[in-house]
Amino acid sequence: MFKTNVGGIDRVLRIVVGLALLAAFFLLPEAGYRMFLLIGIVPLLTGLFSTCPLYSILGINTCPAKS
Repeated sequence: MFKTNVGGIDRVLRIVVGLALLAAFFLLPEAGYRMFLLIGIVPLLTGLFSTCPLYSILGINTCPAKS
């Protein structure tokens, strides 16, 4: 459906950052900025699906070429 444009290291970093932000959302229930931590859903999903809509718009591809 979507073209893969997120490579290995980029993918791992996105998943780690996404999980960290979502963990902070649950670990900091009283924080005033808590809702902003839900932005972690975006890097988590782009990492899991190996596709980034912004990369497509900008023409960036960190996925190695398949031979």
